[in-house]
Amino acid sequence: MAEERNICRRRFLKSAVTAAGAITFPYVVRSSALGRAGSVAASSRIVMGCIGLGIQGTGNMRAFLSQTDVRVVAVCDVSESQRQEAKNIVDRYYGDKGCAAYNDFRELCAREDIDAVSIAAPDHWHVLIGVEAARNGKHMYYEKPIGSSFRAGQVLRDVIHRYGVVFQFGTQQRSSRDFRFACELVRNGRIGELHTILVGVPGSVFYPNQPSERVPEGFDHDMWLGPARWAPYSFERCRPYTSRPNKPWTDNYSTWYHISDYCIGFIGNWGIHHVDIAQWGHGSEHTGPVEIEGAGEFPKDGIADCATSWQVENKFEDGVTMIHMDNSSSAKHPQQVPGFSQGILFKGTEGWVFVNRGKLDAHPKSLLRSEPGANEICLPESNSHHRNFLDAIRTRKTTVCPIDVAVRSNTICQLDDIAIRLNRKLRWNPDKEEFINDKEANRLLKRSLRSPWYL
Repeated sequence: MAEERNICRRRFLKSAVTAAGAITFPYVVRSSALGRAGSVAASSRIVMGCIGLGIQGTGNMRAFLSQTDVRVVAVCDVSESQRQEAKNIVDRYYGDKGCAAYNDFRELCAREDIDAVSIAAPDHWHVLIGVEAARNGKHMYYEKPIGSSFRAGQVLRDVIHRYGVVFQFGTQQRSSRDFRFACELVRNGRIGELHTILVGVPGSVFYPNQPSERVPEGFDHDMWLGPARWAPYSFERCRPYTSRPNKPWTDNYSTWYHISDYCIGFIGNWGIHHVDIAQWGHGSEHTGPVEIEGAGEFPKDGIADCATSWQVENKFEDGVTMIHMDNSSSAKHPQQVPGFSQGILFKGTEGWVFVNRGKLDAHPKSLLRSEPGANEICLPESNSHHRNFLDAIRTRKTTVCPIDVAVRSNTICQLDDIAIRLNRKLRWNPDKEEFINDKEANRLLKRSLRSPWYL
């Protein structure tokens, strides 16, 4: 709390100085002081490799390329076309042919000249790649979610701490002013006593069964499957993000998002974004619910088997209830504000705050014009998720979403998925991180991996 108040005091004083400076003198900060312009000596650059080069991984790579104190030297993907395209982007940017391209992430992680990696492979690969990176001393910008099982996240957390590497979780909403501001309003009691949080995210979708196909040249199907059980190749199973005209936007996402062998579906892959903000606003980043109960609907046929709709109540020790839902369920919930569905709604005894990407609202409206006072809680301020990661490498300060926070938020998504699959009330011990007196539920916290992969 003391650190948060100090941060708030600095922000409060900066606002006052800036206001005064508008009258008495120009207030200028050179862009080079922020690491965004000017030349940086090669010895001072952060050398990076990028693993997983779909739309998100390539986007992260481009973001790091734009930082003058970064040099991207290697890319990795099991698709030859994707890794070659990424290599070409890097080489064109630097005007040379120096970027190396790998099929196996272990070769990239073994390079002693690489300081940090960006990880954006399919979800079932996240933890294995993260563990390998940490063991090789690499800092990591790690796309959400943590992985496809709770226990895997515990392993990753232990390894991150053991090797002391910097970790930034890809919940980039923490680097957005609107999300931070909404959470500060809640944390400072501007809506009274918080009692309910509604979380709405897209549901997973149905995909029909697919025929087996010949593995295309240049695609390492066995490596793509990795720790997941073996399955025949089909384009839809391994399809990257694509634009599909006249289809729902969720149908443009890679099919594997909705197949439980690779992902727990949008309850986790999309859910983690808004659940994480709910945790931030609640102040429960280092704990979790004590009771979970809900129900969901699953496809009865087809290649996809993740929940298409759900509603789960997560009850915390302090009496707050977080209700995690798909958008359709969220829009119809009796406590929802009319017209809202996707996003996070914090409800208190004296008002509410709603936040989503591009949307911030509150009751009373005057809350939107307020700012935390000098002695109130101010949350860590970041305006660039990628820059925040790089600055943490240089300063060894904590990122805006470090590993302990990431695991706690991710855990809720895992618990909610287990609760709707078992369709009964579950009790959770957030200190011991296990279900209470429930062997069946505890077994679902872990997944077996296909040989030779293990944790």
